Amino acid sequence: MTLSRFAFLCLVFAAQAANAGPQTAPAHALQDRYASVAGRLASSPFGRPLALESTQSGSQVLGAAYAVVDHPFAELRDGLRGPRQWCEVLILHLNVKDCRATPGGGGLALFLGRKHPEPLQEAHRLDFVYRAATDEPGHMVTVMKADRGPAGTYDYRIRFEAAPLDTKHSFVVLSYSYSYGIAARMALKIYLATAGAGKIGFTLLDEQSDGSRRYVGGLRGIAERNVMRYYLAIEAHLGALSAPPEARAEKSMRDWFAATERYPVQLHELDRSDYLEMKRAEYRRQAGVLSRAY
Repeated sequence: MTLSRFAFLCLVFAAQAANAGPQTAPAHALQDRYASVAGRLASSPFGRPLALESTQSGSQVLGAAYAVVDHPFAELRDGLRGPRQWCEVLILHLNVKDCRATPGGGGLALFLGRKHPEPLQEAHRLDFVYRAATDEPGHMVTVMKADRGPAGTYDYRIRFEAAPLDTKHSFVVLSYSYSYGIAARMALKIYLATAGAGKIGFTLLDEQSDGSRRYVGGLRGIAERNVMRYYLAIEAHLGALSAPPEARAEKSMRDWFAATERYPVQLHELDRSDYLEMKRAEYRRQAGVLSRAY
């Protein structure tokens, strides 16, 4: 979508909001959120209506993405309706080694590991509780929470919210956050001084007179890279729904990798062939158990 097309949608969405009947408080809150980021979306450095932000407060770090996507709301809601669909999204991330829906659709087990192939028993398991907080004709909110994570991290939260803009486009908000204790703080400090040294996020902090730019790093940089990867996974998953079922996994993997390579400074980690080989194996492992209770 071009930014000029997005500017038109801003007017459409504003008119819809003004003429709408009674709405829930969360729906009003999403309209307010849209209004607060509309200017940033219209002037997005990504060349499309997408904005990222991050915060670090106390022991919590959060990354958030705001975007207008080229998908009707009904298609988006159906494609992201439950834990199984979200497992198909989350598995695209480099560090997600497996994802399995739990019995009854009440949660999912996510396995985090290295950006390279590894046995599942070496990955860290996070048990997410899944909740569709709001599922209405014009508004959806999905929340996933995990109390404990690896290396002293805790209180993981993935929150997704969406509303229609017109018959072909939707406004979405994705946030990813976690908290960290003393052990995790030390582990993160070591990572940022070694493998994570020099890695950056997307928020521009300042620009020097010589044209050089300084971007956010540290924990906020990690949060922005992760939320971008998860956002691009949502786009890849939704885009693959138009393909035959047997071709969707391959298409989503290829599309996700191509999307991340548009931001190589922040997101490049593996060559395309290495990523696809790893993910094909992980997807086969996931697909073998996704239809069974875990």
